[in-house]
Amino acid sequence: MRHALNFFLRIPAKTYLWLMIAAMAVGLCAVNQWLPESQRLFSGDEWLRDHYVRFSAKELPEERLALIDIDDHSIDVLGAAPWPRTRIADLIEKLIVEFDVRGVALDIYFEEQKDTVGDQRLAMLATHGPVVLAQAFDFSKDKFTPARNGQLIGGKSLATAKPGDPPRMAHATGYIANHEGLNKARFIGNIGFVPDKDGTLRRIPVQTRFGDKVYDGLSRVLLECCSKIRPDQLFKTTSRFSDVDENGFSRVEYSRTLSSYDVVPALSVLQDTVPLETLRGKYIIIGSSSLSLADRVPTPLYHLTSGFLVHAQALTTLLDEQEGREYVKWPGGLIALLFSMLTAGIAVFMFPRFSALSNTLMLAAASALWIALACKVVEHDMWFSPVGPLMANFFLLAVAVPFGWQTAQRKSRRLLGTLQQYVAKAVVQELLRSDLKDPLAPRQLHVTTLIADMEGYTSQVENLPMEQAASLTREFLECLTAPVLAKGGTLDKYTGDGLVAFWGAPLPVENHADLAVDAAIEIVRNVRKLSTQYEQQGRKKIRVRIGIESGIAIAGDFGSSFRSIYTAVGDSVNTASRLEDAARHYPYDIIIGKGTVDGSTRHHFQSLGERLLKGKEKPTAIYTVEVSA
Repeated sequence: MRHALNFFLRIPAKTYLWLMIAAMAVGLCAVNQWLPESQRLFSGDEWLRDHYVRFSAKELPEERLALIDIDDHSIDVLGAAPWPRTRIADLIEKLIVEFDVRGVALDIYFEEQKDTVGDQRLAMLATHGPVVLAQAFDFSKDKFTPARNGQLIGGKSLATAKPGDPPRMAHATGYIANHEGLNKARFIGNIGFVPDKDGTLRRIPVQTRFGDKVYDGLSRVLLECCSKIRPDQLFKTTSRFSDVDENGFSRVEYSRTLSSYDVVPALSVLQDTVPLETLRGKYIIIGSSSLSLADRVPTPLYHLTSGFLVHAQALTTLLDEQEGREYVKWPGGLIALLFSMLTAGIAVFMFPRFSALSNTLMLAAASALWIALACKVVEHDMWFSPVGPLMANFFLLAVAVPFGWQTAQRKSRRLLGTLQQYVAKAVVQELLRSDLKDPLAPRQLHVTTLIADMEGYTSQVENLPMEQAASLTREFLECLTAPVLAKGGTLDKYTGDGLVAFWGAPLPVENHADLAVDAAIEIVRNVRKLSTQYEQQGRKKIRVRIGIESGIAIAGDFGSSFRSIYTAVGDSVNTASRLEDAARHYPYDIIIGKGTVDGSTRHHFQSLGERLLKGKEKPTAIYTVEVSA
């Protein structure tokens, strides 16, 4: 338990913030998946689904059914609607007898008796022929007086519900039915529907409950009317229409484009101008596209679609299922949630490490990938929220990307502050312009190291008051520091009464040897001026000792989790330290190694011979440089 607690305590607080942001994004997606459609946090699901419908609809001729259209031209030639019942009966008889169609469904209802002979003929056709009449249920819950027009017929007792029936049914509040003269009809289907809030017809009731009876939709009844198999074999639990929402409605698939359906004008049938083979053996739905009958609704395929085309789409789905296509239900909500979790996980990894632009592009790519994946998922789950992962990505874009950018800015400012403690401003500016991902990371570089120290520091300050000793140290270090930074050097550290500096890191510098020598000469001049001031005040003379050497070193941010420092390590650094110590044996303030001499291009050096430095097995050639007044 203690080890687990220590593990969690070692995790940086920033990591927990990233995890919290990711969890909130996933939570938004999860909430949108499991809330009912009417209560979801984000809209846009239907808009996205409509685009999928238009993209997926196939331009494939539907040869199993045809639509007979009482269109404006037929009305202009034969007379205004509603047509006489005799004419409707003529149309149905021709289709059944002459064209030998499989069955006829009417997307029309007849509320009143207007034509005795015609109504009787319609009644005979509906009683003995493969004819499906229509009645429309009303599902409005806010009407003070629900519709009760005509005589409701048909329906099945709730006790006879089949295993393939949906678990929920649409509850009707009223109806518009046919007159009582048609109450002997064998088959009757519901054509009532409820558009979505935007007026678009996307779903239809599969089975409608009114009172103690259940009524099927028009397309389902037409298939049952003309099918040679038993009703209990007709409808499967794997049917698309077995998957309904909380109100008992199922989505219309709209699997074919509107142009896939043969739409034959009623006038052409009545005037025998349609070839018999055009309609032979097909399922027929009679309806109207006439604007005067106002039987047009917006659908995902088109802003004004004739109502009988919606029933045709439903019939196409049922026929496809009868031919073996099954509706395989997928857990769309779970898929969306897992995708959001994956995206959030990638975001937690990427956002602290990559730029805001890279992270934004990642989210854009994830969103595009989800849009492509969701196009397939919506075919197998009609009710999940495809926009959920997109909203989660938008949350990450709106919250995580700015947070990552702000974190990166803080890191940059912290890095800049750290660099400015060691490096000249010009070097810092160059670092900011460079493309180094981590300029403080340890790297092997060719550097020149300068180590300076005050000779006899202890004897200088042992008899001084604390304030004077501190002032002496501060003024002396100022003499050392200013030239180092002025010449673009990197301040490694102060050693109490001295400093260590180097050139060539964190950015490589071609003339680092000359720059170090320049700084050393300036340091000596500064110290001599300060020493002259002290002597005039009756204080002791001060002297600086400097060792300089060039060579390969590893420069970078070294240390532990408690404290780190930017420094350089290597043999050349150690040699510079030994040269500074050796200066006590010479009257020269600056002692220089051969590496620096070889690397310099504009200084003249005086050889001091060879000397066996501390820790070295062989003598080392040493040099000095003249410091003019």
